[in-house]
Amino acid sequence: MEVILLERVGRLGQMGETVRVKDGFARNFLLPRGKALRATADNKKKFEGMRADLEKRNLEAKGDAGKLASKVDGKSFVVLRQASEAGQLFGSVTTRDIARLIAEDGADIAKGQVAINAPIKSIGQYKVPIALHPEIEVSVTVIVARSADEAERIKRGEDVTVRRTEEEEERAAAAASAEAFFDKPAEGEAEAAGEAAAEKPAEEK
Repeated sequence: MEVILLERVGRLGQMGETVRVKDGFARNFLLPRGKALRATADNKKKFEGMRADLEKRNLEAKGDAGKLASKVDGKSFVVLRQASEAGQLFGSVTTRDIARLIAEDGADIAKGQVAINAPIKSIGQYKVPIALHPEIEVSVTVIVARSADEAERIKRGEDVTVRRTEEEEERAAAAASAEAFFDKPAEGEAEAAGEAAAEKPAEEK
């Protein structure tokens, strides 16, 4: 199907361009969302009459999106969810969840502006695009974890889904015990040091 774009659409073209798209994409997305018109002779005339108003509205919307972008871009959000030991969520993090987090932070956006193709279903750190305007896209970081402590570990770059083997656990425990042993003197050494100090003449203390 050929359509006339009423705004810039990524990978398709700019406002006013006539492009060919799949029928389903046009019927399910472009046409119902007011992003395009069927490229008929009547609609081409209609668009020319609408062009000035569309350009004015686009400029205003772009200005508003620019202000919103400064509040959102680069922000980091933590989502706590229950998950299996392997990191699979018992549920998912959706566009609605992410939009709500951003709104709670003071920037009101619609879930349709959260540009992820599918819900997040495992713990980890994700860069999420936010399409504020056809010409303005920013991104936020979403950290999905089972606890605040785990979120900090993920933020530092740790892979919290990798379980240590029994041998690794034993080595870690041995290393911790060794550190504790060398951090303080042995009981006999402490007693000997105390006795030596007691035997020193008063003028040497």
